[in-house]
Amino acid sequence: MKKILLTTLLTATSLMALTNMEVAQKADEVTDGFGSSIAQTEMILINASGQKSVRELEIKTLEGKNGDKSISTFLTPADVKGTKTLTHEHIDRDDDQWLYLPALRRVKRIASSNKSGSFMGSEFSYEDIGNQHYNKFTYGDKVEEVELNGVKCYKGERFPKDKNSGYTKEVYWVSKDKFLLLRVDYYDRKSELLKTAIFSDYKLIDGVWRVGKIEMKNYQNDKSTILIWKEDKVHAGLTDKEFNKRVLKK
Repeated sequence: MKKILLTTLLTATSLMALTNMEVAQKADEVTDGFGSSIAQTEMILINASGQKSVRELEIKTLEGKNGDKSISTFLTPADVKGTKTLTHEHIDRDDDQWLYLPALRRVKRIASSNKSGSFMGSEFSYEDIGNQHYNKFTYGDKVEEVELNGVKCYKGERFPKDKNSGYTKEVYWVSKDKFLLLRVDYYDRKSELLKTAIFSDYKLIDGVWRVGKIEMKNYQNDKSTILIWKEDKVHAGLTDKEFNKRVLKK
């Protein structure tokens, strides 16, 4: 009996002793292992008056040890159809990102200094769609145990290492049971609250947790963007050649 109580106490102590970085690492790990994926998604843009506009896009992703590669292609409406964004993520340096504009038949490189800019008029920035690997941040000392909408969570702070980041600090909530990222508050370069992202509708697909919905609310302009995964296929058999700059003009 004493041994059982001691084991329980040690387990509880171990969980309490998790650092910010350990929580972030575990949150990364539960979404790793998909190989490659093809997702059909819907982007809903909501302006300050509540008016909505809807875009359909396809997102392909290739998992990599030193950073993923992804390409987003807008399918509708007509004014953005064929626009593509290619991202080569890097854990140890700035991501490489390119934008293809079909009307100009031109590929434009997204400069690191512009990564805080809006992604296609949405409340997501180019930084948001880039690499969020746990090693891209430093972390606060304190991990809080809190509840978020009835879910027990770890709450912590992380600070982007990139000097070109649009954020000085991010506060995040990760569920204690599955280590799923549920919310991130983003603070701008003036250290004021800028945006909140809510992550929901997670699905376990072939042993990998996949987010089903992200809602990004901007407090400073009162606009929102919702990204919904309508279809999501993992282990899709994609290869590196499908994420080359040359594919942008195809």
